[in-house]
Amino acid sequence: MGTGMYGARNVRGRRRGVAVIGIAAAMALGVSACGGDEDGAGGSAGASDDSKASAAPSAPGAPDTARLTAASFTDGEKVGTYTASAYVLDGPLGDAYTAAPAGCQPLVSLAGEVSDPDPAAQVQRKVDVPDEMLGLTVDVTLRSYAKGGAATVMKALGKAGRDCAGGFTEERAVASAKYLKVEPAKAPAFAAEADESKAYRFTILDVKGKEKLYEYLTVVRSGATTLAFRAEITSTKDVGGVPPEVMAAQWAKFRAAKG
Repeated sequence: MGTGMYGARNVRGRRRGVAVIGIAAAMALGVSACGGDEDGAGGSAGASDDSKASAAPSAPGAPDTARLTAASFTDGEKVGTYTASAYVLDGPLGDAYTAAPAGCQPLVSLAGEVSDPDPAAQVQRKVDVPDEMLGLTVDVTLRSYAKGGAATVMKALGKAGRDCAGGFTEERAVASAKYLKVEPAKAPAFAAEADESKAYRFTILDVKGKEKLYEYLTVVRSGATTLAFRAEITSTKDVGGVPPEVMAAQWAKFRAAKG
């Protein structure tokens, strides 16, 4: 997370530049460590680079990348004090991270490259306050799944939340992070409108083994689509959860596009 006390901790999706190029090169050289079936989100076509899974065929009922794009925040869209933006490269760095033991993987990332089942399509946005380099960042990801995959993902997430409550290790390209605790967090108010939801608070030890950091993850399922929100901050501050206005705004946009 930048330099200083949290220097060795990579923030998901923040301050890419040279550091990202270095990590990508390291991973390329092998340095890296180791449900419903009905949904709809109509809309116009979106950019193909919004989804690493966009090449996978979408089964009936699983929105494709264009439909997910129509249901997602647009680049530059304002949400209260926050601004949404498209990721410059392939999404947050955390999508390449894995968990040990492997059963804890859903708590780290549900990206197709590191988790099963593969999504049929996905769209990712970063939501933050652009001028706050050390402020809160929320990774917002919409994924669609074929053949009941969304429900399968939620089941695996719930099991990981129970089995990994006492902690696990997050393996990164050139370092590891220790999750000390996984606790249930408060679900957003709109969760009652969804098919199911999971919310967690993570207590994480910084890579120097001195400070406790906090992250929050909320995942909501509507039919074949999951909406995932991961909030983190580059400090020891506990933000208390994913900003509710960010989740509510994305849910409202998703529901409106779904028709």
